Amino acid sequence: MTFEETKEKAVFYKHNGSNCAQAVVKALAEQLEIAKEQLDLLVKMTSGFAAGMGSMEATCGALIGANLIAGLKMDGQGTLSKSRQLISGFKQKCGAVVCKDLKGMESGKMLCGCDDCIRNAVEVFDKAFTIN
Repeated sequence: MTFEETKEKAVFYKHNGSNCAQAVVKALAEQLEIAKEQLDLLVKMTSGFAAGMGSMEATCGALIGANLIAGLKMDGQGTLSKSRQLISGFKQKCGAVVCKDLKGMESGKMLCGCDDCIRNAVEVFDKAFTIN
């Protein structure tokens, strides 16, 4: 599966019962062949990240999901630098990393909707692990 297909698979998951973090985790887990037991645990762990962490008050769930998979891919070694890459790339593409800012809850101007946040999280993950 290409990362373009992975992005659309993640959006599919979002529209079929998963929150943004779960959608990204599920799609990237398939791409990386993460064990079912790990995936089941990650899906449970990300259940609280609907509408961003803290119900729109903090980090976008899609970005959280990408960071969780980065930790697994890196086996916990060097994940911090990859996390910085993910955050930087996501912010550059979306304009913010906090859910309420992305949705324009205070400004009235939406910067990036959930579907595009999900696509962008998968894309920055791909770039973090294929370019460097």
